[in-house]
Amino acid sequence: MDKQLSQFTKKQALVYKVFLFVAATLLIIYLLPKGGQFKYDFQKGKPWMYENLYAPFSFTIKKSEETLEAEKQEIRKSAIPYFDYDSAAAEQTAIRFQNLLNENYADSIYRIPKNRLSDIGNEILDEVNAHGFTQEIQPFDPEQLVYLKNGNQVEEIAYNQIIKSEDLKDRLERMIHSRTSSENGRELLGILLNRALTPTVTYNSKLTEAAIASEIEAINPNRGIIEKGGRIIARGEVVEGDTFQILNSLKLEYQSQVWSKSNLVWLLVGYSMLVSLVFLMLFLFLKKYRPDIYYNNTKVTFIFFNIVLMVFLTTVVVKLDAAFVYVVPLCILPLIIKAFFDPRLGLFVHVLTLLLLGFIVPNSYEYLFLQIIAGIVTILTVSELYKRANLFISVSQITLVYIVGYFAFFIIQEGNIELLEWRTFGYFILCGLATLFAHPLIYFYEKLFGLVSDVSLLELSDTNSKLLKELSNKAPGTFHHSLNVANLSEAAANEIGANSMLVRVGALYHDIGKMVNPTYFTENQVNTINAHSELAPKESSKIIIDHVINGIEIARKNNLPDRIIDFIRTHHGTTLVYYFYKKEKELNGSASPEDFTYPGPIPFSRETAILMMADSVEAASKSLKDPTSSKIDTFVEKIIDSQMEHGQFLNADITFKDIQIIKKVLKKKLNNIYHLRVEYPE
Repeated sequence: MDKQLSQFTKKQALVYKVFLFVAATLLIIYLLPKGGQFKYDFQKGKPWMYENLYAPFSFTIKKSEETLEAEKQEIRKSAIPYFDYDSAAAEQTAIRFQNLLNENYADSIYRIPKNRLSDIGNEILDEVNAHGFTQEIQPFDPEQLVYLKNGNQVEEIAYNQIIKSEDLKDRLERMIHSRTSSENGRELLGILLNRALTPTVTYNSKLTEAAIASEIEAINPNRGIIEKGGRIIARGEVVEGDTFQILNSLKLEYQSQVWSKSNLVWLLVGYSMLVSLVFLMLFLFLKKYRPDIYYNNTKVTFIFFNIVLMVFLTTVVVKLDAAFVYVVPLCILPLIIKAFFDPRLGLFVHVLTLLLLGFIVPNSYEYLFLQIIAGIVTILTVSELYKRANLFISVSQITLVYIVGYFAFFIIQEGNIELLEWRTFGYFILCGLATLFAHPLIYFYEKLFGLVSDVSLLELSDTNSKLLKELSNKAPGTFHHSLNVANLSEAAANEIGANSMLVRVGALYHDIGKMVNPTYFTENQVNTINAHSELAPKESSKIIIDHVINGIEIARKNNLPDRIIDFIRTHHGTTLVYYFYKKEKELNGSASPEDFTYPGPIPFSRETAILMMADSVEAASKSLKDPTSSKIDTFVEKIIDSQMEHGQFLNADITFKDIQIIKKVLKKKLNNIYHLRVEYPE
């Protein structure tokens, strides 16, 4: 039954991996551009490395983006603006003037006849309203031609023919002075005309922009044609100027003509094969070099999720504006993978992701070069991520690599720095700042996938935490023992290149189960009374063994990560509680080993193996009477050799050389603890 269950579980895990493989492949294919890849890779300023290229078909030469933008700017600059003339407002002005004149004219005051004032006023109004006046301020030259639209009629005039509000007062005074000599008549006319006049001309922005848009739309995107069979570029010739634009035109034409809906299926087949190869390489790497990750579906899902996420972010940015492609903080990927796993896997995943992005980004060679170098810098510089200063220093180095690399590429392509786009350096700085988002992202991933990073391990190693404080209060001897084991384990891990922070935290929590029955463990007994003296060996053995199970339950209640719980489960492996086993045999003549054996499992990593050795050695050292260097050396060898003989390290990725190094470290540390010196012969 157990065998069938194991086979079912393995098949289920394999089915899930296949599903993950297919789902990730389909998602990536969906994000990739739906067009064929031009079979020649070229860059401006670099020599043509292929054979002489001849036009495979006739095609038009596209204007460059700079040329098209210059033409658009010229159209905007030379565009004739439209103004609307309100004839109804002009008529209302004349009526309003006549009414004001009738209300304010008195024969006894003004010597000029009323009808004469009316004629002069109407003449001036006709002159002002000939092309109207406006209160708007527009940035046009006085001699700029404009269209004045009156109903369905459009008249072309100079902009200075429209009277501006700031010029109206002076214009009216000149017109009035030229038509009458009566002082009080002039004054009355000035007042009435100023009150009667209202703006009759307004700027029509919609019509102006529509005319500009129509002209821009009519721009011819082509500037010539290359006939079929015509030579485009020779081998070794530098790609620059017109040649660069012709190659770009051929690339666009090739993608639009050669790749149509009819052969989209073949395009998808090609993409499927390439993307599948990338993910297959990832699976093979994990299975061969990281089997613990390969057989953990949560960790595999985490890696695939990050790859798809980076491809998705880059695709979105490229579609919005390819100029912002370097803003995407791609170096977060190796940084995150390294934080949860190891540097080698981080770099491998980073490179595989870049292979996929090569289909999406422009100037793929330049992009891949810069990102690979930045990824290597990330792997080499970021250490001890829980130290915030390290991340800031690393991000500064990554940003510097981007800037130096881009600057070098630009010099190679352009041959000078006159056209250098300085804003691109700003994109690299934004990318560096976005990389700082790694810290909150690590926290989010820990909660989402149940993973553990060095940042969390640092928090868990705080002896003032609630659980460790409870341990120190309920079982002070166990707490002191755990601290000693943590120091021994950390020193051993550092020597063999294991995760010292992980093994230290595991050591601090490995005996929390002893809080349930603290007085049944010798390190917590404050007097000579032994609680086991009144119990049968089997009962005593059960209490001792149960501290592992109790520890797991306490750890789960306190939401300790699974990687820490692994230390609690494995720190005794499947060893025998030998003292009570031997006591049972002495009392009853026989004993069943199953009743005195820890449930296991045995250690399955270097870190858990280190803890088993350090825990056993530290606990046994307390029973040494008159410890000497030779005694310590002997009992360390004896304990660890016994564990090896009973197969406790068979599943751990640890070598004989590692074990010998660990023995030396433990001997040295214990000698220091007991302040021992080398024994000299008398």
